Amino acid sequence: MVAIIYEMIYDNNMKTTQKLNKRQFAYKVIRSRILDGSYVPGQRIIIDQIAKEVGSSHIPVREAIHQLEADELIEFKPNIGAIVRGINNELYAENLQVLALLEGYATSLSAAKITKEGIEKLESINNEMNVMLNNYELDALGELNREFHFFIYSFCPNKLLIRNIKDVWDRLDVVRRTGFTFFPNRTPQSIEEHAIIIKLFKEHADGSSIEQYAREHKLNTLEAFRERS
Repeated sequence: MVAIIYEMIYDNNMKTTQKLNKRQFAYKVIRSRILDGSYVPGQRIIIDQIAKEVGSSHIPVREAIHQLEADELIEFKPNIGAIVRGINNELYAENLQVLALLEGYATSLSAAKITKEGIEKLESINNEMNVMLNNYELDALGELNREFHFFIYSFCPNKLLIRNIKDVWDRLDVVRRTGFTFFPNRTPQSIEEHAIIIKLFKEHADGSSIEQYAREHKLNTLEAFRERS
């Protein structure tokens, strides 16, 4: 069935369809399965199977796998082949450090563009996070946290910056789905920090202050990761 539709793929963000070549489509198929948990850490990627699904030779699939390796979603193991990356503490920490830098700057740029209605929306999301915390709705908390930050970035004029942030979030989401990075003691603090970011927006704080605080917000997650039991 996948082979029949390989020429078109639906993009939820753009609400359009676009033609893809077979390498691009193989990349999309494998990547989406890693990110949605269909392919779990340590699982081997069967090139023959993917090639049949996308209706191609092995070459486009191998090229797609090399691209996913560069994305740090796949690694090669001797005598095994391409497998989905497992949890790597050092890699996870490095991604959080990069994200702190990117998100700090993106939040600062967004602050200059965000509207009164946008700030109210952020308050609503953060209040809902507090409700989900009290109900211990862990999956909902993660989704709301992502919604909070990406709603901020919807006001950022630098779209390349946002694409890079999304790529890092996607890599981290592979690990988050295992429950490996959920820290219950961190979540109330994170919600409080969101409230401070909102306050900085309301007060029209200078960009450097907002950038520094947003960066510290992400680095606090890294600290919680390092201190986990």
